[in-house]
Order: sequence, then structure tokens, then C-alpha cells
Amino acid sequence: MRLEVDIAGKAYRSASGKQHAALAGIKFALNAGEIGVFVGPSGCGKSTLLRILTGVDHDFQGTVLRPDESRIGMVFQEPRLLPWRSVEENVRLAAPLIDEARLSELFDILELRAHRSHFPGELSLGLARRVALARAFAVEPDFLVLDEPFASLDKALAARLQDEIAALVASRSVLTILVTHDLDDAVRLGDHLFFLSPRPAQILQVLSIDTPRAARGEKEIAKIKSDLALLPTCK
Repeated sequence: MRLEVDIAGKAYRSASGKQHAALAGIKFALNAGEIGVFVGPSGCGKSTLLRILTGVDHDFQGTVLRPDESRIGMVFQEPRLLPWRSVEENVRLAAPLIDEARLSELFDILELRAHRSHFPGELSLGLARRVALARAFAVEPDFLVLDEPFASLDKALAARLQDEIAALVASRSVLTILVTHDLDDAVRLGDHLFFLSPRPAQILQVLSIDTPRAARGEKEIAKIKSDLALLPTCK
């Protein structure tokens, strides 16, 4: 699995007929097993970029190349679970052919075993986010897209989910894209960090982290964040 992106521009027309530029100059490539993190201010065009990368939006100037048969798993800012379906049913709807062993493994990793028969209304936001992760991984994706998956979570829970995502990605060679505005998310999970400008978004800087995720202790993470904080694009 390899993703090659060269977006020269993306614009849309508002209800008043005015043209608005959303993206300008997004070019990068990622391989299977790598996590690319896009960091940028709110409203810069990150969600627009994800719609293009996942094939939802074809109205742009440029090219996005990935295998046609690649399976996509997506985790949105909100869990988007069906409230009238149980946790297990929500996951099985996305992956009806998943076997019991794989489903149990996912629920064990995400600590959802005790919640299989619960309904979304009975879950905390953190648990609902885990169900959304289980649903995305149940399809055995080649391409995983995470759109602000830690938004509105406290730091301890966000860090725990980051560890769980790292474990899931390590269990399968998945090409992953994470969109965030939080430098901590980027440094803990990313192999390549792409810093975006305000709208229309373009890549201002690309930084790669050589230290493997499993070897990034708190000291190493703090050092990377401290170094990044000195860069104009991270302020």
C-alpha cells in the first residue's frame, strides 16, 4: 500500500456564489506501516483534505494515487454509532464477515469485552470512541483515517487511546493518516508530521521522527515537542 498525493488546489462555491479556496499545495507520499500526521489550525481545510484522500470528493485539481482495492477504515471526530444497535452490532455492521476470534481480540485490546451488549447511550465518550476504533479496524483496513479522534477527551484518556491506536497499527501494516491540532498527538503517534498553513491549506513544513513509537518515552516526547515549539510553523 502506498499513497501518493499531489493536490494543486481545491475550491468551493458558497451559497452566495462566491468562490473560496480550501487547499493549495498539498504534496506527499506515505507507505504501509507509516503514520502521517497533519497539524493545522481549525478551519484550515483538514477535513476537506480527508474527503479527497478517501475518495469522497473528486472535485479538485491534482492527483491522489492509491490501490483501487484498498480497504479504508475511518474514525470521525464524533463516534457516529447507531443508537439502536449494541456495541457488537455496530461493529458487525461494518464488518459482517469478521470472525469471533478477531472480534474478541479487538474488544480485548480496546477493553470493550464487558460492553459488547451495551448500547451507545450507555457509553461514555471515551468508550464510544473505542467502539469507533474497533469498527474501523474490524474491516482490516489498508488505509486508516483518524479525524481528530481525541477531541474533547481529557489528557489521560487521550494518551490511553493513543497507545491503543499504536498497538492496533502495529498489529497490521496499515497506512495511517491522523488529523489533529494538538502537537502532543502528533509527536506520540506520527512518523511524518505535516504542518499546514491557515486556509487555503498548504504544507509549510514536513518533519520526520526517527525514534520508533515504542521507544518514545515521556522524556523523548518532551524533547521533540520542545524542539518543534521553536519552529515558526508550530507556533
